[in-house]
Amino acid sequence: MFHRRFLPPTAQLMAFESAARHASVSRAAEELHLTQSAVSRQIQQLEASLGVALFQRHRQRLVLTDAGRLYAAEVRPGLQTLAEASQKVMRHGGSRGLLNLAVLPTFGTRWLIPRMPRFAARHPDVLVHFATRLEPFDFEREPFDAAVHFGDPVWPGTQCDLLLPESVVPVCSPAFLARHPVRERADLTGLPLLQQTTRPALWLEWFEQSGLGAAWAMQGAHFEQFAMMAAAAAAGMGVGLMPHCLVEEELGNGRLVALFRPMRLQTQAYYLAVPEARAAEPLVSAFRTWLREEAQAAVTAAQDVVPHITDAPDGASVDPVRAWR
Repeated sequence: MFHRRFLPPTAQLMAFESAARHASVSRAAEELHLTQSAVSRQIQQLEASLGVALFQRHRQRLVLTDAGRLYAAEVRPGLQTLAEASQKVMRHGGSRGLLNLAVLPTFGTRWLIPRMPRFAARHPDVLVHFATRLEPFDFEREPFDAAVHFGDPVWPGTQCDLLLPESVVPVCSPAFLARHPVRERADLTGLPLLQQTTRPALWLEWFEQSGLGAAWAMQGAHFEQFAMMAAAAAAGMGVGLMPHCLVEEELGNGRLVALFRPMRLQTQAYYLAVPEARAAEPLVSAFRTWLREEAQAAVTAAQDVVPHITDAPDGASVDPVRAWR
């Protein structure tokens, strides 16, 4: 509990912080839209209440004393914290609930956010804030209600809901396919294969599971994110091996063509991680229910993928609904 005696008025703290940062009363006055005399008065009142000198005056320039440097280092983050708290309240507005979600950038942009209007229609008074996180984190240290996670269902202190298995599909643009006819899987050998930097063995696994030699599998342009790879494939740069859930839009509008049926390469999947301490909260529970419904609908819809080639060698193609279950 703070003591009011040791809490100077915010106006005095703002005048001090600005003058300390600019080393100038006149520049602080310009920033705060005050007169120079008003800023000087606020600083003088602050020094009087603290009983210490915060500045030394050298002609037209202010120089922080040792006490002033120490105080400025503490005051600045405190003012920033107050400003951020006010912003949070203002963003919350009159909504009845607020969800803070951590998402993988490509999954969030390409799969989750396009579906969010349906959640908003069901819960019109709920605000959802999104932030990017690539790795698991400590929910006790981060202000999130849930996080989308790719990998195994292992995240200490959380409950993990299976959303989508990762079924990958080779895709390219119609123009690329016209220039490079593909009639069977072996025809991909020799074509430019687009590579995902953080998943360098993806094509290698696909060729091996297709029963083909993999000498060509790891050659080609590399991209750090699947979103970049999808854009490159749509631009005709080559064939990308993409998770089906991340290219639904391009396959639907014809910008990309699925060359073969989606294939499940590994046991890792997309999960929703919810901290155990918040799992029973009504708003979190409502979001989990809605998201599981959306995920199951998406897995079912994956059955409707019409590939360019319908071959299905043993072990090469996995029923997406069976894989999800």
